Amino acid sequence: MVKNLQTILRVLPREVANAIDTEKIEEIRIRAHRNIILKYTDNEVVTDYIVSTREILSMLQVFCDNSIYSYQNQICNGFITLVGGHRVGITGNVAMKDGQITNINYVSSLNIRIAKEIIGASDEIIKSVMENGRINNTLIMSPPGCGKTTVLRDLIRNLSNSGYTISLIDERGEIAAMYKGVPQNDVGLRTDVIDNVTKCLGMKIAVRTMAPQIIATDEIGTKDDVEAINYGICSGVKGIFTAHGDSIEELKLNQYLKELFDEKIFNKIFFLEKKGIIKQIYTLKNNIYICDDEKM
Repeated sequence: MVKNLQTILRVLPREVANAIDTEKIEEIRIRAHRNIILKYTDNEVVTDYIVSTREILSMLQVFCDNSIYSYQNQICNGFITLVGGHRVGITGNVAMKDGQITNINYVSSLNIRIAKEIIGASDEIIKSVMENGRINNTLIMSPPGCGKTTVLRDLIRNLSNSGYTISLIDERGEIAAMYKGVPQNDVGLRTDVIDNVTKCLGMKIAVRTMAPQIIATDEIGTKDDVEAINYGICSGVKGIFTAHGDSIEELKLNQYLKELFDEKIFNKIFFLEKKGIIKQIYTLKNNIYICDDEKM
């Protein structure tokens, strides 16, 4: 479902905006002095329109509500979030001080990523996550682009609307897509969102201040993530997370995910393939992970 696409269409050159298939569009690539490219689900279209640097800056100005300064922190992170949850990636000449990005000068490219919620994307897994009246600590894994974030977002919505208080740590703004403090995606009635913060710090803040029943975040895999997850679970909070990988063997290649695996932190591990379809489920039983295929 695409929401508030007019926010983007009104900024684009008219001939480009009129040519867009609004149901299938996924990305709009805008590069200085080159053709605008429209990326769809199954193909891409190279338009005839060659965009100037001045036009790129003008588009960015409008996306920032005519106040680029007020969006400076987001720009330094490489993207801004628009109403509707759409994201504009920004590249150019990076200015740095003390190892931190302070600005992006001479903006040369914009990548407009169209936000699409898929309501019901978690219907296949929710019965395994919410089982026998309790929530299973859950890890959802897949290679990039296979739908794990889409499934996580919808799972949070489902659980939140089922009565669970959830703290969502949305480090990169891809799950709730906050715009001026308001989630642009439906993450449920009882979900509190902390964005623009590291997963580690966000999880600790959430456990200490929001009394969640569940913490959720995307793409774990660092030492700090493991520390925060252990802190939350030891505090009695359930966890739902995603990570990159398509097998138990690949999971174990990351020493920090392997640590969580060896400690039997997760009750359920889901591996997804294209479009969020479940490829395998591993269930922790009698302190051993058993694949569904092995139980059949």
